[in-house]
Amino acid sequence: MADRTEIGMTTRRAVLGDAHVDRAEAAKTELDAPFQSLITEAAWGTVWASDKISRRERSMLTLALLAATGNFEEIPMHIRATANTGATKSDVIEAFQHVAIYAGVPKANHALKLAKQTYQEMEAAE
Repeated sequence: MADRTEIGMTTRRAVLGDAHVDRAEAAKTELDAPFQSLITEAAWGTVWASDKISRRERSMLTLALLAATGNFEEIPMHIRATANTGATKSDVIEAFQHVAIYAGVPKANHALKLAKQTYQEMEAAE
């Protein structure tokens, strides 16, 4: 598991950025440490670390799935990650177009609103 943890942490940092991961690690407690280990090993050390599809494609899939399932709270984090994954604004819009057709216009509309807001924040921070 140590290798999967190391790979996961490296991948997580590459996608989300050191500042985000450092904040998450600093906020980790005894209560959520097992969960943090799970997502580091499984999500980041296995799924995101796979080279079967690109990080750009994973970014688009993740954003579409988050929107389609109504898990909007993680959309801004993954929009910010597009700066590291290579997914463009156009890619994100295409992903949300799919959400509109296959999962519903309200979900895509809300995801797009979050994306616009997050991109504006990212541009203002430059």
